[in-house]
Formats: sequence, structure tokens, C-alpha cells
Amino acid sequence: MPNDNPYKSGSAPPTNPETSQPEDISSTHAAYNIVSDTVVGLNVRKSDNKFQAIFIFATVVLLAAVGAVLAALNGSWKLPWYGGALFGAIAGLVIGVFASGIVLMIYRAVRHMQGKHE
Repeated sequence: MPNDNPYKSGSAPPTNPETSQPEDISSTHAAYNIVSDTVVGLNVRKSDNKFQAIFIFATVVLLAAVGAVLAALNGSWKLPWYGGALFGAIAGLVIGVFASGIVLMIYRAVRHMQGKHE
């Protein structure tokens, strides 16, 4: 009698019921990427996460510097330069998260339309 438990070690690899062939791991990974890019899920692509981290860091630093300069130059705000830097950093964090997410969303949508699901 064959081993019918798919979770027991030593069992046969999962098969696609339509073709009775073992599933290709890369097709499973591609399906996960499509769902995570278009519906919901965590993006586990190292390149996307690295891009987003660098983008957010750059916007935080840039807007913190802009906030510090604006606070130092505008005396009517009655805000020290480091207060302006703090407000700028918070704004940079929020803007960086949304902007990088939108850029990745558009990039991945274009890639999916081209049939490149990686």
C-alpha cells in the first residue's frame, strides 16, 4: 500500500491534479509573488526591500535637513532647528513609505503585464 500521507517524510512530492505531474517549485513561487504583489501578502524579494529601505532612509535624511534649514531661517515659527529636523524626519518617513510603495506597485504591475512574475 503506497504512503498516502503527504506530510510524512519520504512521501512523493505534491502533484498538480490537472496534469498528474510534480509541481514546479518556481511556478509555486511565481504564484505567491503574483498574489503578494496584486492582492495581499508580504513582499519577500530582497531587492524590493533593499530599494525601499534605501529610499526611505534618503527621504528621512533629506527632509530632516530641509526641516532644520527652514526652522533655522524662519524665526516666526519659534521652533529650534532640531525641532524642524524632527518634523522633517517624520514627514520624510511617511512620504518615503508611501512613495516607495507606490513606485514598487507600479513597477511590479508593469512587470506582471509583461509576463515576468519572477
